[in-house]
Amino acid sequence: MKILNLKFLSFLTLMCIMIVSCNNDDDNGVTPPPPTTPEAPTPTPETPAEVNTIADVAIATPELSSLVAALQEADLVGTLEGDGPFTVFAPTNEAFSAFLTEGGFATVADVPDEVLSQVLLNHVISGSALESSALTTSYVSSSSTAGVDGKALSLFVDISDGVKINGSTVTSADVEASNGVVHIVDQVIGLPNIVDHALNNPALSELVGALTADDNTTYTDLLSSEDIAFTVFAPVNEAFTAFENPDNNDINNVLANHVISGVAFAAGDLTNSYSNTAAVNEDGDALSIYINTDDGVTLNGESSVAIADIVATNGIIHAVDTVIDLPTVVDFAVADSANFSSLVGALTAEGQPDFVTTLSTPWGTDPAPFTVFAPVNSAFDALEATPEGDALTAVLQHHVIAGANVVSGDLVNGLAAATLEGDEITFSTSGDTFTITDGSGNPGTNFVLADVQAINGVVHAIDTVLIPDTTN
Repeated sequence: MKILNLKFLSFLTLMCIMIVSCNNDDDNGVTPPPPTTPEAPTPTPETPAEVNTIADVAIATPELSSLVAALQEADLVGTLEGDGPFTVFAPTNEAFSAFLTEGGFATVADVPDEVLSQVLLNHVISGSALESSALTTSYVSSSSTAGVDGKALSLFVDISDGVKINGSTVTSADVEASNGVVHIVDQVIGLPNIVDHALNNPALSELVGALTADDNTTYTDLLSSEDIAFTVFAPVNEAFTAFENPDNNDINNVLANHVISGVAFAAGDLTNSYSNTAAVNEDGDALSIYINTDDGVTLNGESSVAIADIVATNGIIHAVDTVIDLPTVVDFAVADSANFSSLVGALTAEGQPDFVTTLSTPWGTDPAPFTVFAPVNSAFDALEATPEGDALTAVLQHHVIAGANVVSGDLVNGLAAATLEGDEITFSTSGDTFTITDGSGNPGTNFVLADVQAINGVVHAIDTVLIPDTTN
């Protein structure tokens, strides 16, 4: 019995071994899964790079702590944390100390809020990050709106010797920030008036010298005033070098001839027209200046605007390439070809006397001064035939009163005046309307433009050619 049991157990053991072997060899075509391993972690976004704005740069720079205090006082820190891009000229602590001392302030908190804000914004160029290599000698607009009529103030960048901004020197350039670039400067850049701009631009040093000659402060005081706005046509140094003053005019009056009251931007305000300057004639009448904008901006037909719209707190500067001399009545006729080219052609026609020399005679020398009634081009076009020879001479002389500067305010109803030709012309007035009856009795000549004032007389544009009495 025991022998049987042992044989049975041996048989069972052998069968189990065979079954296990068969299971390992035959998987019915299904590959068992590989051993499981821990799942890899899901990737996460990278941490953003650290933001380092211009405000952060200032806060992290010890020598700009006064600037930071000023920005905080003016509530402008957030502005310099904005997207930008910005170019910032950052004054040092020493620069702020000098600024406060000069203004009589103990701390930045003592500076009026609006002034402090505008001064700080005058150190900021919005919309571009200009590294030092991108700066050129030129004018750029700051973020300050303290300019005349609320316009953005101009900054003068000068790279002729290092980098200067309105006279302030860049001591450390190209401090990069995430929203722009910082250039550290050694002075606080104040809010420039017209004189400040002239002083800060080396190309205008001759003008400054002329304005201040013999310790004269008349013009610098006037053009520093914030009580009235001016537009100044500022000759560059080369213009002064070339100016010979052929008529020996008073240089102060010549300088005044570059200044007009009010604000006139080249873009939008200046048109083909006449304005009054600060220069005067012997009677104290303001001289006119003829502005032409057909091709750039030209003044009295001789001086062109090279750099326009330099914005100051009290006005506008246009840099010009020629000194604008005091104009004669001839200068206006020649400059304003749109109105007077036919008249100039007649005055210079073959066989005519030297009208140009005569009408250029200085005030006080016979027969000056002159009152010229200048027919516009359409008046000549309306003639059935243009006179010639002596007849033309008589017609042209009939438009000139010699020895008098008769402005429109002098005209009264019924006034008669003898012309250079000999016959009288008679004036009629009705309110601000003036008409002329010529020597032949033809009435109804109208004024197109009155009181174009020259240094040796006055020009009134008229719409008809005046005819003398041909029966004489």
